[in-house]
Amino acid sequence: MKPPETVLNQLRHFRRLADITQQELADRIGVTRQTILSIEKGKYTPSVALALQLAEALSVRVEDLFQLNRGSPDDGSHNN
Repeated sequence: MKPPETVLNQLRHFRRLADITQQELADRIGVTRQTILSIEKGKYTPSVALALQLAEALSVRVEDLFQLNRGSPDDGSHNN
């Protein structure tokens, strides 16, 4: 069985490098602070449009913020 794909993010890292708060980032792109918090905690995967807005607001590439985690065959998540 193929392991589920998840999206990993580096939002908190790049937000801190930019020295801005969750609220400041949220205000810049028109979302709530709770949305930023949920993305940072991996509880919410943003839409493509939101991911692009986040990358633009932080002056990074969207690929730097978000990566697809495909899992590995040795991670114990498959059935034999």
